[in-house]
Amino acid sequence: MVELEKEVLPLPPRYRFRDLLLGDWVEFYVNENTFKERLKLFFIKNQRSSLRVRLFDFSLKVLSCLLYIVRVLLDDPQEGSGVALISLSETMLLVYLSYKGNVWEQVLRIPFILEMISAVPFLITVGVPSLRNLFIPVFLNCWLAKHALENMINDLHRAIQRTHSAMFNQVLILICTLVCLMFTCICGIQHLERAGNNLTLFDSLYFCIVTFSTVGFGDVTPKIWPSQLLVVIMICVALIVLPIQFEQLAFLWMERQKSGGNYSRYRAQTEKHVVLCVSCLKIDLLMDFLNEFYAHPRLQDYYVVILCPTEMDVQVRRVLQIPLWSQRVIYLQGSALKDQDLMRAKMDDAEACFILSNRFEVDRIAADHQTILRAWAVKDFAPNCPLYVQILKPENKFHVKFADHVVCEEEFKYAMLALNCVCPATSTLITLLIHTSRGQEAGPGSAELWQRMYSRCSANEVHHIRLEESKFLGEYQGKSFTYASFHAHKKYGVCLIGVRRVDNANILLNPGPCHIMSGSDTCFYINISKEENSAFIFKQQEALRGSHGPPQTIYHGLTRLPVHSIIASMGTVAIDLHDSSSGGGGGSPDSERRHSIAPVLELMDSVPTPSFDLLSDQSEDEAGPEDDDQWVKGYPMNSPYIGSSPTLCHLLQEKVPFCCLRLDKACHHSPYEDARAYGFKNKLIIVSAESAGNGLYNFIVPLRAYYRPKKELNPIVLLLENPPEAHFLDAICWFPMVYYTVGSIDNLDSLLRCGVTFAATMVVVDEESSMIAEEDYMADAKTIVNVQTLFRLFPSLSIITELTHPANMRFMQFKAKDHYSLALSKLEKKEREKGSNLVFMFRLPFAAGKVFSVSMLDTLLYQSFVKDYMISITRLLLGLDSMPGSGFLCAMKITEEDLWIRTYGRLYQKLCSSTGDIPIGVYRTESHMLAFSESQVSISVEDCEDTREPREPILCRANHRNSTSSDQSDHPLLRRKSMQWARRLSRKGGRNVNKTTAAERISQQRMSLFRRSERQELNALVKNRMKHLGLSPSGYSEMTDQGNTLSYILINPSPETRLELNDVVGYVGDPLAWSSHSDPQQ
Repeated sequence: MVELEKEVLPLPPRYRFRDLLLGDWVEFYVNENTFKERLKLFFIKNQRSSLRVRLFDFSLKVLSCLLYIVRVLLDDPQEGSGVALISLSETMLLVYLSYKGNVWEQVLRIPFILEMISAVPFLITVGVPSLRNLFIPVFLNCWLAKHALENMINDLHRAIQRTHSAMFNQVLILICTLVCLMFTCICGIQHLERAGNNLTLFDSLYFCIVTFSTVGFGDVTPKIWPSQLLVVIMICVALIVLPIQFEQLAFLWMERQKSGGNYSRYRAQTEKHVVLCVSCLKIDLLMDFLNEFYAHPRLQDYYVVILCPTEMDVQVRRVLQIPLWSQRVIYLQGSALKDQDLMRAKMDDAEACFILSNRFEVDRIAADHQTILRAWAVKDFAPNCPLYVQILKPENKFHVKFADHVVCEEEFKYAMLALNCVCPATSTLITLLIHTSRGQEAGPGSAELWQRMYSRCSANEVHHIRLEESKFLGEYQGKSFTYASFHAHKKYGVCLIGVRRVDNANILLNPGPCHIMSGSDTCFYINISKEENSAFIFKQQEALRGSHGPPQTIYHGLTRLPVHSIIASMGTVAIDLHDSSSGGGGGSPDSERRHSIAPVLELMDSVPTPSFDLLSDQSEDEAGPEDDDQWVKGYPMNSPYIGSSPTLCHLLQEKVPFCCLRLDKACHHSPYEDARAYGFKNKLIIVSAESAGNGLYNFIVPLRAYYRPKKELNPIVLLLENPPEAHFLDAICWFPMVYYTVGSIDNLDSLLRCGVTFAATMVVVDEESSMIAEEDYMADAKTIVNVQTLFRLFPSLSIITELTHPANMRFMQFKAKDHYSLALSKLEKKEREKGSNLVFMFRLPFAAGKVFSVSMLDTLLYQSFVKDYMISITRLLLGLDSMPGSGFLCAMKITEEDLWIRTYGRLYQKLCSSTGDIPIGVYRTESHMLAFSESQVSISVEDCEDTREPREPILCRANHRNSTSSDQSDHPLLRRKSMQWARRLSRKGGRNVNKTTAAERISQQRMSLFRRSERQELNALVKNRMKHLGLSPSGYSEMTDQGNTLSYILINPSPETRLELNDVVGYVGDPLAWSSHSDPQQ
């Protein structure tokens, strides 16, 4: 059997046209014995010989037409009949071979009739010389040439075993029809007008073009009735034939526009392209991909081929017609499950294939299944094509483990939301790092200081370089990691965060001071630009060059970045070089007499023990003996899905019964029914979700990681609309202080039962069922309104919200009369006009890390095409992966005792020398006083109180201002007094110079009084509901509006940045500091 399989020849290749005509390979299947059968095999059946016969026939017909033109031009009736004889003989032979029992079927064919008309008269004139002056319409051979050309194209397609597009065939037929009509009309009129105007061929050509183009000058017209009749007939034929041809051509063109045509093999072999496979292409998804993909200079020459099964959207079509994208983006309508569509996209020649899931699908599991099938189909068709796959549900991730890069949406989403609770603005930090931004937003000329700092620091990205090739880090070969990180930041503003050994594929974030830098190490650092794009001049080199050298500046120039990037980079990179051997940090000697910072050692003799100062709160946990007996460190027993990375966590020695996980219901194990009864030491973290999906497990793991001190662990309460399933409860019952309740965020009773009055952070997860809306961007309507209600009921509660569309974040904590928000809205419109990738960057909720959209993670997959390490680094930062010897993301708060450090550079030195931690950013909150803030308005209103009203005693007035009573009789009095004050101010406003300013002031004062009364109504509502539910209202205090503050993240600020009180510093912790505490127990 094996020998027989070896004898079977492979299928013939797809030959070119030249190979078919001149090659030696002949395909014979000879079992015919008769002479007719052998002739039929040669002229019809055999592909190669049949193609040659068709080509000879076409050439013969064209030659006869050319000979007719020569005869007319020379006006010589003498012409050889050899061409006619050969043509007639060939026609008769083909009729004989094609005979199938019906003679009239062959005789009445139009090509046969035309052949008889043009060839038989020539043969008659051979025997009868007197008839040689008889006119023979040889020009009708043009229609026979058209017929031969069509047959030749069909044989060519059959021979090379592939078909050209129908558009090619239709265009060819249309052109041939037009040429034949024109040629027939020209020759016919020229011959018939011999008895009239005696027109030449050129005059006849001119007449036909003028007539068929409907111009009709009238200078040349037919004079006799036969030529006039011919013109009428040709016009009628043209009116019938040409519209049919044009209609078919237009239909094919429209269908081709829908399907997108093909990406030619020649282009695929000479150009570089990537394929984007999606089930439904939205304009936001397309623009995010194109802006991020083409943001890298070396990808400017790449082409993007989009393979989508649906018809192109109107907005997408409009965008792809822009010259910027029309030359580089090709849309193909097709399915990744069909090999012919993958062949159209030239998937086997593609540099990469991006497969994205449809997150707007009603059934997200079904969307994942479609993505999995697409990934399998592409891997089967093009095994060597790199795959970049986006998956929605974590339980489906293991099906696409073979892909080069995989991003699971729910994994990253929940881990990012969890870290937002303990490390503020983690979502903003990750979003800015994975976006390509050059820091030009808002520009250096912005009036706001925070916008200038925030804009400059947002341009930082993660880059990599080999240590021995680096000018930043090359001098630190043989030194410790913390020494290299501190001095690189001190001299160049570069934040070294991780390394990768040449013999190990794993990336280590902050491996600690015991890691010795090697020349073969790949270093990962945070900076505005890559080192390769910068030119640096060292002072040592300048000293050797003398006075002839260039100016003494470290940041001499950026070779590839535009001017705005250079300006944005100056604050971070342009730092004066000085000798790094000096041990102390900056500052005057007087200030360092009492507080000194130890130098960062080049080499560590042993593993350093953790320090016990305020900056390193990583000493022994202050936990009671009960906690020490009940809590252990180990790996979770049960994972809700396959493929989750094991993480060392704080666990319970014995799992909690399922009944004890319900926070609002007592059981025979626990009598508690509300959060107050549990007596938690730390405030709660509440997560509102539609259902307990497997991705929610990744919210709990980072908050229970082993490096979180026990005394700082916050209780976690899951507010679920649907009761959780048993397998999910079995996974979370091993974690300490994790509970759930069943309720909805739009129900005040559910919020009060889950302990919202004792919560520090409320995380609102977007509901999957609301992601589909009839109108675009309306999918977030329910979430936005519910969060706005929370914000009004509990103003001091920190609310972190997930949205479907990033553009909707402008509605978070919406205030219609907030002039500052209106100014930021105008700034966002300007950035959108400039084509910025992050138009929402300066929105206060995003800058503060209070809002997050999962679509922001799409750029992580796109950027992995250039930076294949970005997914691994992001997973390590978020705690989704844990590598031995790799650090973790933590945060510390700057208190009054820490202000002596003064600058970020000195803090960098302090952390590196004491605990081995590497800071990466600062989260800053500062008060922002508006032109007419509420506090100012309320004071001015009280000062302008009508003196004619009887004044209350001062004590009573003070008590009235601070009252939280729910008596509704006070509200009409308050509103009446506000109207009296408003009338008083309106009478005084006439004496002011600027009446417009006075009117605005009155309006804001009136609004402030209205808000005060509204605040009292809301407080009374909450307290009444708490009393009705049997909850003690003593835990609910009157909350104040925090709207006059703004927060933002500064990524890798310059060493001279001043530290301020309550700054939160995010850092990558040293894993060695926790090695003594990491005793895993299963």
